[in-house]
Amino acid sequence: MEWNDVLQNEGKVRIIQELVPGRQITIAHLIANPDADLYVKLGLDPRIDSKRAAIGLVTISPAETAVIAADIAVKSSGVELGFVDRFSGTLIIMGTISETEAAIRAVLEYAGNKMGFAVCELTRT
Repeated sequence: MEWNDVLQNEGKVRIIQELVPGRQITIAHLIANPDADLYVKLGLDPRIDSKRAAIGLVTISPAETAVIAADIAVKSSGVELGFVDRFSGTLIIMGTISETEAAIRAVLEYAGNKMGFAVCELTRT
């Protein structure tokens, strides 16, 4: 859970930002048919063919759980890992639209049902 507190002191603004790790997935998003530039900007392989038709994004806390989410995603469908960060809790996967959706749904189901996490809804663009 992220808390922001803005303090005003003598015309100056000081922002205090604090991350309180909870057991939650805050972003679960599928990008269908992304533009090649998006792959490049994310540092992913820009060659888009029938196997690379979607990018999936998951943000999870505590951050180390991204490793578990990555394992579940890869084992549940034919997706490839684009990026996993055990420090920020970010997971990026790539695959067909159906593979990517299945992988994200598997992560949400496991985290929610087996690990007792609060999970968000899968969104899509």
